[in-house]
Amino acid sequence: MVPVGASRFLTLTFALLAAAVLLLQPFSAHAKGAPDSFADLADKLLPAVVNVSTTQVIEGKASMPDMPQFPPGSPFEDFFKDFFDKNGGGQHPQKRKATSLGSGFIIDYLKNGDAYVVTNNHVVEGADEVSVILQDDTRLKAEIVGRDAKSDLAVLKVHTDRKLPSVGFGNSSSSRVGDWVVAIGNPFGLGGTVTAGIISARGRDINAGPYDDFIQTDASINRGNSGGPMFNMDGEVIGINTAIFSPSGGSVGIGFAIPSNAAQVVIKQLIQHGQVSRGWLGVHIQVVTESIAETLGLKKAEGALVASVIEDGPAAKAGIKARDVILEFDGKHVNEMRKLPRIVASTPVEKAVSVKVWRDGKTKMLSVMIGRLDDKEIVASTEGEAEPKTAEHVLSELGLTVSPATPEVLQRFDLADGVESLVITDVDGDSPAYEEGIRAGDLLAEVNQKKVTSPKDAEQLVKAAKKDGKRSVLLLIEGQSGFRFVAVKLR
Repeated sequence: MVPVGASRFLTLTFALLAAAVLLLQPFSAHAKGAPDSFADLADKLLPAVVNVSTTQVIEGKASMPDMPQFPPGSPFEDFFKDFFDKNGGGQHPQKRKATSLGSGFIIDYLKNGDAYVVTNNHVVEGADEVSVILQDDTRLKAEIVGRDAKSDLAVLKVHTDRKLPSVGFGNSSSSRVGDWVVAIGNPFGLGGTVTAGIISARGRDINAGPYDDFIQTDASINRGNSGGPMFNMDGEVIGINTAIFSPSGGSVGIGFAIPSNAAQVVIKQLIQHGQVSRGWLGVHIQVVTESIAETLGLKKAEGALVASVIEDGPAAKAGIKARDVILEFDGKHVNEMRKLPRIVASTPVEKAVSVKVWRDGKTKMLSVMIGRLDDKEIVASTEGEAEPKTAEHVLSELGLTVSPATPEVLQRFDLADGVESLVITDVDGDSPAYEEGIRAGDLLAEVNQKKVTSPKDAEQLVKAAKKDGKRSVLLLIEGQSGFRFVAVKLR
């Protein structure tokens, strides 16, 4: 017999368990479990993954033994001294071959016996000879069709009489964090090695290049995996394994792959033209912070703030101005600054695109004819001559001391002649300006989107902002890295 209290307890327990089962049923019906095995997938994909071997001739100096020591006055002393002096003090140039190994994968086999292989640029950069090693250890001489340093991608071509297996690309944009992935490559020269994991994150910027948008994975990736493919569970390439984060040099579960959707655009151009042609807008941009958004009247921090416009560039010709915030480009929403360079770079040259900007508290649509990106570094120049009007002055609300660009001030901070802006001569270490990275020697060009040429101009604009109840002012600062907007809180 069960006591009454116990009976009620059991009834309540069963009710709770039943409710839990009902709640879990919809989730269980759609959740995907871990694969029982990756063996079938590996058997299918391994033949299309190759090892990439490169050889580079390096000139160096080979050491000779040190000159022997002889008793004073020995007749051999002068003989050996002359011999070592004629041979460069025991050193003479010598060439040697350095080899390195990476990974790659076959994407296409043509009827004429040619096959294209994708790998990383850093695997083949500087190589004098490149070979592709198949799964059965067949070695084929490879030709570099084209390579691109900015995306770290390269395409090779090999020729063989037999048909080679190949793999296709999948849609990396449809891959989700938590999806299973398989990486195949040549870690430490060991040959075809299969590892598995999940997508840990997307859209990673690791400062490897201007268009970083990496997929992060915990699938084991090591040295030698560079250029190898990352597959989804359908056997499609959704990434090219490129980099690892590792204090020790080995895998710690943080690897990065170039998304296939970004890679395909580059690979296609490399095959067709041997090089990559990228779109160019001609602006310097920066992040829109919460403070900057508030100062410009934006509801939220989004878009790319135009810090400066390159003279005679596509943006300048279209009427884009400094202080504009680019919200949309060619119909694509720019939710964050670093997304814009990738969109612009992938836009065909000489294509007319619409650009939505935020200017003076409202949106404005402009049309831009995209130019071609030049590999040369383009720097915006400052025009005009300084015409000092007043002496050095403290802007206490900002914690800044500013001065006209007098010859003495320019010399003190090693600045070039022809500066039109105010020179920041001192920054209070406890001020918001210092926290925002403003330093002595920087130039103050604008306050709240208005040009300043004298300390009095700057002071009046700052006091007006404070009187109007503004919590911060927007400064246009020019430093060693160029122009940038900074929202500085008033104190």
